[in-house]
Amino acid sequence: YPTTIDDDTLATMAECEKVCKYIDLPLQHASNPVLRRMKRPGTRQKYESLLRRIRDRVPGVALRTTFIVGFPGETAGDLEELCTFVRDHAFDHLGVFTYSHEEGTSAYALHDDVPVRVKTARRNRVMGLQKRLVGRRQRSRVGERVRVLVDGPASDHELVLKARLPTQAPDIDASVYLTECDPSTYAPGQFAEVEIVGARAYDLIARPCRR
Repeated sequence: YPTTIDDDTLATMAECEKVCKYIDLPLQHASNPVLRRMKRPGTRQKYESLLRRIRDRVPGVALRTTFIVGFPGETAGDLEELCTFVRDHAFDHLGVFTYSHEEGTSAYALHDDVPVRVKTARRNRVMGLQKRLVGRRQRSRVGERVRVLVDGPASDHELVLKARLPTQAPDIDASVYLTECDPSTYAPGQFAEVEIVGARAYDLIARPCRR
């Protein structure tokens, strides 16, 4: 959680080669009025300070977060503030959920006043923004040489291998797809040095480095 990230944790992450530089921070929103209604302990200003501190202490860190849209009382202005926050802080991975009015939660006492269609539209807007931002960053990486961990054959093509960077968690994040290679030469769990040759939405396309 944002309140549990301390300097010792960041120092260990920066200095220890066996620790992936990856942090998942469930920020939930960026509008202070919404955060107060959610009873979250942070504010937008505190979150921005934390994000700057993390990136300053851990160069190359990957940041994942999740947001909830359509929380009771959320306005169009609150959503604009969230979109600005997403643009400003360039998260590597981001998920957005629509608020669900669940009995037994503290928010159940609030009036669920955001229509379902509006919640869905707001989610689509934030995710569309994130997709465009990530797409630009991924395309800018073409030509880079990186080390990946091979997971195994891709589910939709047995001649393509699915792999991950240290900044990509299994199952929930994007992947690196290896082409122009003999899949039988790479076993799951094996590292490979590859060159990024393309990008497809969130995913990267790569090929083994030519010696």
